[in-house]
Amino acid sequence: MLRELALHILDIAENSLNADATLIKIEVIEDTTADQLVICVTDNGRGMDAKAVERATDPFFTTRTTRRVGLGLPFLKQATELCKGDLEIDSRPGDGTTITATFQHSHINRMPLGDLPNTILTLVVGNPQADFVYRHVFNERIFEFDTRPIKAELGDVPLSEPGVIEYLRREIADSLAQIYGI
Repeated sequence: MLRELALHILDIAENSLNADATLIKIEVIEDTTADQLVICVTDNGRGMDAKAVERATDPFFTTRTTRRVGLGLPFLKQATELCKGDLEIDSRPGDGTTITATFQHSHINRMPLGDLPNTILTLVVGNPQADFVYRHVFNERIFEFDTRPIKAELGDVPLSEPGVIEYLRREIADSLAQIYGI
């Protein structure tokens, strides 16, 4: 079982990339008043038919050819259920997929969010063929990060350039600290 939610986000985004997604939207919503944490990952990849959606949380079902089990979504489903939450999968062939995981925010069994700045940075730098939108809401405070305007601003400079990586790391970490009031 993965030990932090950021690794689940990474796993879902990697599934999106394997489904040929070129745009992946990651949204984390923390509402402490409603005592709810929602993680939503949406992609424009190939999508799945109803039968595949139904089997997606079965640990012995995977579309990968490199292994015979797929544990990411089953573990995430288990993690949500342990925290009075749920996992929903909405997908149709050709329309992409949306994975929504909800948790009771204060639940003692809810794993920590983990290192979201480095998770997002790993996805962005390691997958220049795709665009990422990361939106994080903490109560009323919102942080949004979108690679599309950054890539347009940089022109031919790759996101993997060391100076760009450091700038992005600082920008994401500082913005998250700001919405948490740190």
